[in-house]
Amino acid sequence: MSSRRDFLRCALAGGAAVAGAAASPAAQARGNAEISPDAVGLLFDSTLCIGCKACVAACKTANNLPVDINTTPDSPWDVPLDTTARTFNVIKVYRDGKATLKDAEQGGYAFMKSSCLHCVDPSCVSACPVSAMLKDPVTGIVSYDKDACIGCRYCVAACPFGIPKYDYDSPTGAIGKCELCRHRMQDGHYAACAEVCPTGATLYGKVSDLRAEAQRRLALKAGDTTIFPRGNLTTGDQPSWEGVVPAYVQHVYGEKEVGGTQMMKLAAVPFDKLGHKPLPERSFSSRSETLQHTLYGGLALPVVALGVMTFLAKRNMPKDDESAGQHSDKREGGQ
Repeated sequence: MSSRRDFLRCALAGGAAVAGAAASPAAQARGNAEISPDAVGLLFDSTLCIGCKACVAACKTANNLPVDINTTPDSPWDVPLDTTARTFNVIKVYRDGKATLKDAEQGGYAFMKSSCLHCVDPSCVSACPVSAMLKDPVTGIVSYDKDACIGCRYCVAACPFGIPKYDYDSPTGAIGKCELCRHRMQDGHYAACAEVCPTGATLYGKVSDLRAEAQRRLALKAGDTTIFPRGNLTTGDQPSWEGVVPAYVQHVYGEKEVGGTQMMKLAAVPFDKLGHKPLPERSFSSRSETLQHTLYGGLALPVVALGVMTFLAKRNMPKDDESAGQHSDKREGGQ
């Protein structure tokens, strides 16, 4: 009958062999996901925003969202300071000093829109274990399926922009975020925030068109005049207007950050002042999935872990001769 030592030796050898075979296929690093040619999104121009918050009200109405009073105890108004599970879109304000100059970094103020950026390679979709977060292969819109959600909140932790929010007041638990008013598209409408914006600060359209428009503006000379479209850039459904070109920061935020986003932003104040920290060009999803595939490809990590546990078990077990001696001592003591 084989001894435990022989058994463990065989187990270790077999585990190592299986681990080597499982780990033999080289894990391929995944790059950033490619954007759909028909992807739609938003372009927010901070310099055109007047802080009217018509977009906030329109978003509430379009998505049938309840009142969300989360400012101060003595405030009766629905003026949330940040996005929540019941507020998908807010306008925030940057202020410096006396804040008298529009779009000035020093002594000025500027507005910034906060809502889902609909990442090209979204971390929330990658992190969700039950596919409650989904990315449409055509429009690129990142949607949420409340019926599939298990309330794990992995999407909340994974988002680099802090957008998905968990509704702790819901009896069943739910996530709230902008879905670009996808439910209105079947009636020929588009994102309500862009549809009502009086200045075109929030502009809707195909991402390819929005990117071209953003680059066009950055190439203009500050102080000149240009035409600013409104509503849907791709269809031109609303009249444009002529205005003065601001001194833009030469950067389209969202064009390359974390693999690119379908909501891009322009501003005259540095983006880190407006609440947008610098982010790498490689998406977090590509990093995490490459690591997962490397560790778990072919069950390499579980087999290696089994081998390690087997080794520890072997090391802590008494040797056969010691075990035999103990049994012999017991027999002698019993006689």
